[in-house]
Amino acid sequence: MSYVDGFVLVVPKKNLATYKSIARKAGKVWREHGALEYRECVGDDLKNKFGLPFPKLIKAKPNEAVLFSYIVYKSRAHRGKVNAKVMADPRTQGSMESMPFDIKRMAFGGFETLVQL
Repeated sequence: MSYVDGFVLVVPKKNLATYKSIARKAGKVWREHGALEYRECVGDDLKNKFGLPFPKLIKAKPNEAVLFSYIVYKSRAHRGKVNAKVMADPRTQGSMESMPFDIKRMAFGGFETLVQL
């Protein structure tokens, strides 16, 4: 079964183009080092009447876009190998300091796949 790193974050709408550019570059690096998938998804239909909507969960302001992102690996061990290569890649050096959003508001975690169809 695959392993997934998942992220939920908010990006000021005025910074979406910058974020998209950074994400495209990052995705290429992750894929080059072995990630199976790299997705950055921006919220579109988030006004749900049931459950806890993402904007409320992450306390998004009206001028912020909610993003749901994930990277897929073969396994947790594969994730460790890929991420070690990514972090050593000069193209990712210093990138966390220059993100166009507040990284302290990003939720992140590694997930074992429970069902894969």
